[in-house]
Amino acid sequence: MATPSVPVDPARRAVIKQGISVAIATGLYGISFGALAVASGLTIWQTCVTSLLLFSGGSQFALIGVLGGGGGVGAAVAASSLLGVRNTLYGLQLTSTMAPRGLWRVPVAQLTIDESTAVAIAQDAPPNRRLGFWVTGIGIYVGWNVMTLVGALVGDAIGDPKQYGLDAAASAAFIALLWPRLKSRQPMAVAIAAAVVAATLVPVVPVGIPVIAAALVAVLVGLFTRQSTPEPQRPEGTTP
Repeated sequence: MATPSVPVDPARRAVIKQGISVAIATGLYGISFGALAVASGLTIWQTCVTSLLLFSGGSQFALIGVLGGGGGVGAAVAASSLLGVRNTLYGLQLTSTMAPRGLWRVPVAQLTIDESTAVAIAQDAPPNRRLGFWVTGIGIYVGWNVMTLVGALVGDAIGDPKQYGLDAAASAAFIALLWPRLKSRQPMAVAIAAAVVAATLVPVVPVGIPVIAAALVAVLVGLFTRQSTPEPQRPEGTTP
């Protein structure tokens, strides 16, 4: 006698499909980081450990961008850390949905990135939000680290990166990460202001400092915008 099949919830199936699609597209990009990291002076194992522990595309490209340009470790870490602050904000946004307890906080924190947050908050029901977060986060983590290793092996095999123009590719890759987020006037204005600040400081300060200064521009704009936003007025007769 045939076992009756259990119908799959179309909404959950759509979430899984979306998460896998995002994971594949993002994970494949890890090959660029692997090749560029080796070209910037990291060893293969250092490159892989960076993806395993840091696991944040923007922060990782900022790190190797500063190192590849001759900057010190301190400046590279500072630039990477400033860009990683956004993941803390994502975590605050996902706290009510994920509600991590105990040791579960570790994988939730590690997988809280741009893509897993975007897929999660795009869903209506909390169970689907959690499903989208886990499918996207785990898929990207596995794919990103596998492709990082592949890219590192390829980058190590090709020799001098300047022969192929890879010495400038980190900046191009970082711009590719930034470009899709410039969808309104304010992000574009912040990006232009940060670029002007960085370009002005490049001839006069050590490598890495312009990146940190550019990131501070965005932080200051964000703080100013938050403070200047008026609070919604409460109807008369209501208590706070």
